[in-house]
Amino acid sequence: MTPSLLLSIRRGPLRSWFSGALLLSCSATLPEGARADDAHKGGAPHGAMPMADQLAMASPWLKPSVGVPPGVSPLFFQSIVPAQLPNTEAVVALGRALYFEPRLSKDGSVACATCHDTSRGFTDQRGTSEGIGDQIGKRNAPTTMNALFFQTQFWDGRAPTLEAQAKLPITNPIEMGQPDGDTAVAAIAENPEYQRAFQAAFARAPNFDDLAVAIATFERTLVFLGAPFDRFAQGDASAISDDAKAGFALFNGKARCTACHQISGSNPIGSDNRFHNIGVSARHQDFEGLVKKGLLALEKSDSREALDELALQTDLSELGRFIVTRNRSEIGAFKTQQLRNVGVTAPYMHDGSLVTLWDVMDHYNKGGEANPFLDGGIEPLDLSERELDQVVAFLFSLTDDRLAAQNRAEEARQRALAAKQRPMRDEALATRKKFLFEDRANHAREGSK
Repeated sequence: MTPSLLLSIRRGPLRSWFSGALLLSCSATLPEGARADDAHKGGAPHGAMPMADQLAMASPWLKPSVGVPPGVSPLFFQSIVPAQLPNTEAVVALGRALYFEPRLSKDGSVACATCHDTSRGFTDQRGTSEGIGDQIGKRNAPTTMNALFFQTQFWDGRAPTLEAQAKLPITNPIEMGQPDGDTAVAAIAENPEYQRAFQAAFARAPNFDDLAVAIATFERTLVFLGAPFDRFAQGDASAISDDAKAGFALFNGKARCTACHQISGSNPIGSDNRFHNIGVSARHQDFEGLVKKGLLALEKSDSREALDELALQTDLSELGRFIVTRNRSEIGAFKTQQLRNVGVTAPYMHDGSLVTLWDVMDHYNKGGEANPFLDGGIEPLDLSERELDQVVAFLFSLTDDRLAAQNRAEEARQRALAAKQRPMRDEALATRKKFLFEDRANHAREGSK
């Protein structure tokens, strides 16, 4: 089966966005073994919405950045947007086309928008992502919304810029699978529309560095910060529910969320941009054993490409930031993700193991998972069921108005799921009737008998 993926950047209302319309016709073959229900529903490979449909759905949302986004400190914004990089309409137009371009992958089945699907909160809403040949990686795909506000990219910060991030999936063997950047460029370089687009944007022929700059420049336009909470913060008391207001008070107090998730004009997404071991990896991992394997692997190569493969293709993924820095204090530590639009970007955590926001709050409420490297700020919170519901209500108020319908549907879905199952809930740990180390200590004693 060869579904046609027509990516059309049309004239008309969007013309002011683009220096010229790109009409990119491309086809992608459904990989052998791909899910039959995806093909039956007319979906793109790997379960993504077809690229043309994604673009049509997202076009009303996607507008170029004009000045400083509302609610963001001007000085902060100027400090994070590289002044030396182009930010013209032509570059954004090219980057937008490339974001939806599956021909950049080895088998023509994966684009940026496959794992960062505009219909799914710019993620794939899967535990971990699928690349060429139905290969499943080890990491959950973060949203590309507001990615420009992060100081580093990926869960472990192995890419220092959006430009560096844009290159790695293209050449990762289990993501887009190209052997090198030149091969990826060759897949589109003969297309006359791309030739004209690269000339308009960079005044030269297509090349891998410019391709990455174009994608990154487009991603810097994905600013989604206009949420009900923002209207509340600006003085509209009716913008969020009473439960969300109570949740905001808990967020700033008893729930201790602001230890890592402060929200302000100079931190609009609610991430401290640091790395923390919150115990997610500890459920199934022997960190000491993984460290030994990791150090041996790094002796062979510690290039950015090697780190990328270790992070996505091996159990060393669970070492988190340590695999980048080899700093023992960062074993099992992952970047604090943004809270913006968190309602539409489930599942959560680096491995997608927490299915709902209630699972996330249950995890924190019990104090994470015991391990020798647990962050010192993680401790039981003793939040009641009512208080947990209120914090979750606040979190859903952080979704941009453009995604309001998705947010309502997702809140209802998660609420129904949480009513049936709460696998992370542990009242004894949350209320300190039992301590995190007790189960492991008891297990060790039993094993020594």
